[in-house]
Amino acid sequence: MSGKYTIGISDHFDSAHFLKNYPGACSNLHGHTWKVDILISCKELDKIGMSIDFKILKKILKNILSKYDHHLINDIEPFNNINPTAENLSREIYIQLKSQIKKEYPNTKLESVTIWESPKAFAKFEE
Repeated sequence: MSGKYTIGISDHFDSAHFLKNYPGACSNLHGHTWKVDILISCKELDKIGMSIDFKILKKILKNILSKYDHHLINDIEPFNNINPTAENLSREIYIQLKSQIKKEYPNTKLESVTIWESPKAFAKFEE
């Protein structure tokens, strides 16, 4: 039977940011506990029946998020040049994840990265 498998993991990090030229309180320095959800898909499983080991996927994501955790995001490239919005964060994390996952797991596809800046607000990036 043909089909597609999709797996996902979540993690979080705490950081501060401010939005340049924003006409409101978000232009001031403030913090979030950002939740990050990622989805990976594949059409074929490996010899033990997995697309990618959750443990490995968690390690890759944790490594990427560690550079933002407890930092001012505005000081980290590329956010020293663009606003660290949830939209821009989701795209940047997607780019970093895609390059690492594709290199080591060519049969998988990064479907999306969703960034929650609060329990009721998120931005999602997918190609």
